[in-house]
Amino acid sequence: MKKLSKLGESKDLILYLSKNDFKTKYAGSYMGIVWAFIQPLVTIVLYWFVFEKGLKSGAVSDVPFILWLMAGLIPWFFFQEALVNATNCFAEYSYLVKKVVFNINVLPVVKVVSSLFVHVFFLFLLVGAYVLMGYFPGIIALQLLYYSFCMIALVLSLAYMTSAFSVFFKDTVQIISVLMQVGTWMTPILWNMDSPDMTSSLGKFVFILKLNPMYYVVSGCRGTLIDGTMFYQRPRLTLYFWLFVLVMSLLSGFIYRRLKPHFSDSL
Repeated sequence: MKKLSKLGESKDLILYLSKNDFKTKYAGSYMGIVWAFIQPLVTIVLYWFVFEKGLKSGAVSDVPFILWLMAGLIPWFFFQEALVNATNCFAEYSYLVKKVVFNINVLPVVKVVSSLFVHVFFLFLLVGAYVLMGYFPGIIALQLLYYSFCMIALVLSLAYMTSAFSVFFKDTVQIISVLMQVGTWMTPILWNMDSPDMTSSLGKFVFILKLNPMYYVVSGCRGTLIDGTMFYQRPRLTLYFWLFVLVMSLLSGFIYRRLKPHFSDSL
């Protein structure tokens, strides 16, 4: 609670640093921050072309494949970018870490908020696509904000641990990046794990895949937009997700506090 209180007092600093982080990431390129939106758009089109046109993937849950795909990819884009960037925050802002008076606890939050700018744009794009294609679910679409909050909580519950490790073990960022590539397939984002045929072929392995906390978010976003499912209609998954976040937050906080005093010596 004390850490949350201090972060709340630093909200203006967090917002300022987040805006600056977002702008400077693409500084020097001709198209600037436009690149932040082009890469996810190209990825969506590429996956859509490969799976729907190349592999002849049809409608999923009675909606066009592109809508089903976007509802899974867009949350994953945010989670992936936020976690990878937050993991590298202390190395990137090493000049701030070495300042005694600066509250370095805000740096993982800065990276998450910076990633939110693009995520908000793609949330509007996602809802707009459903509206244009005649599949708008109505007011329940606001539940996407809840699942966005879930991802923020999840990333922060992991980021303080991964960012602390990365100060001493420089390969941490690369390891997280590889795990994100694996996670794209294991969450799953690009195939329907809940289909009867897939459930039958995977057997008990389905249970293991559902232990991935991002399964809760991705399936929740799809359930919101496609089936109109409220989060409280999945009580077991909801309880598991928040227990996972709580346990990881406690573990992450413990590791962060133990390693923090040695950051300046290692950067």
